[in-house]
Amino acid sequence: MADATMLTAPGPDGEDREVRLSSPDKVVWPADEASAAITKADLAAYLTAVAEPMLRGLADRPVTLQRVRGGIEGEVFYSKNPPKGVPGWSRTTMVTYPSGRSHPQLVVDDLATLLWTAQMGTVTWHPWPVRTGDNDHPDEVRIDLDPQPGRAFADVVEAARGLREVMQEVGLSPHVKTTGNRGVHVFAAIEPRLEFLEVRHAVIGLARELERRLPDLVTTAWWKEERGERIFVDFNQATRDRTLAAAWSPRIQPGAPVSVPVTWEQLGDVVPGELTVHTAPAWLSEHGDPWAGLHDQPGRIDGAYALWEADRERGLGELNFPPDHPKMPGEPPRVQPSKKVAEHWDEDGNRIEG
Repeated sequence: MADATMLTAPGPDGEDREVRLSSPDKVVWPADEASAAITKADLAAYLTAVAEPMLRGLADRPVTLQRVRGGIEGEVFYSKNPPKGVPGWSRTTMVTYPSGRSHPQLVVDDLATLLWTAQMGTVTWHPWPVRTGDNDHPDEVRIDLDPQPGRAFADVVEAARGLREVMQEVGLSPHVKTTGNRGVHVFAAIEPRLEFLEVRHAVIGLARELERRLPDLVTTAWWKEERGERIFVDFNQATRDRTLAAAWSPRIQPGAPVSVPVTWEQLGDVVPGELTVHTAPAWLSEHGDPWAGLHDQPGRIDGAYALWEADRERGLGELNFPPDHPKMPGEPPRVQPSKKVAEHWDEDGNRIEG
């Protein structure tokens, strides 16, 4: 196994930088019946091939790094603090977490930094939905359509098309990509005017409207025991410190699938498992990047937020936050419905002690 190789790649302002890639022959994704093994060097070559569109989604944003030790079958962990040894040409930005604490996160503006993160074992890149000039006001709506067991990809496509209609009706321009797994991600660029909680509420408004239209297909139920086989519209991906895999990012799954932007016309024809580190560069060469103009005309989120407000007037309130998020006003009890004893909780969702 080779000890190391040196890669040359553009850094900030296009100036070439050298990145040391240690153990380039180290296997990141092992071979399977369908595809050959992918090494660290192969991953670097993939990132170089898709760098232009991938960096459009990463640059000028805080990025959480999903890293591995020993390949995808080894330890998997997330880096929110920049890894040690960040190159001098890279930059960071200060972000605030739900706990109120703040610390810097890495910004991946250029191919040299992208390759350095791969050297550090990064396999999936998770950008925040904000720009570094304002890390508190999202400039993207992001919705994850998460199918429960028993649902085919065609069902997810149907849900995504329904969501597209809802979003267009309130003035948003939705774009779609595969997740690299069984679901679909729907994004829309927005003017960065509202903070995270308000954007989350707007997403809940969209999700509930979709649920009303497709009640047998989708659900906003946070607890899995209440979802059945319906597709979960994951509104909590709009919560502060929640991120989705970047467009063109590989995923930590056998076969090295990639989260690939597609057109709405292509969505019903793609086979997500066939878009991988091996095949995505050729797909990009043939079809181009349908997300190139994602931020050309950001929409206003007012219409989506109005759905939330209308639901509040109907008596529909807050939904559960992720378990690591501080308890929020009006949030339902953080206990599975099947385990809930009503007299142990007050009307605000707080446990009654004693």
